[in-house]
Amino acid sequence: MIEWFTWAQIAVAVVAGLLAVALGLFGRTPDDLTMGATALVTVLLVVQVVVSLLAPAFGNTATGSALEFWVYLVTALIIPPLAIVWGLVDRTRWSTAILGVACLAVAVMLYRMYQIWFVQVA
Repeated sequence: MIEWFTWAQIAVAVVAGLLAVALGLFGRTPDDLTMGATALVTVLLVVQVVVSLLAPAFGNTATGSALEFWVYLVTALIIPPLAIVWGLVDRTRWSTAILGVACLAVAVMLYRMYQIWFVQVA
């Protein structure tokens, strides 16, 4: 993991999540803005997978459980695409709120992955 990239991911996920939740509560249906923000969170997670695969080869290893880290990362990678599919199928304001909740859940999971990689001692 790269620390600055992790914090950037968390910031993007929080902004996207709060935006989508707010727009959903104001009655907006899923649109390019909320779907695009959730897609951006997904793309950043794919980049995180690549970084996490390559990091140990360059001496940047996790201090905590690698299995726990990868379970969090794979789960976080599944959540946003499922929320996007939900938003495409159910075109109501609650789908926009679901997109936001998915992004906020990813932000929490990224913070936990940060703790496992940098803080937690196995």
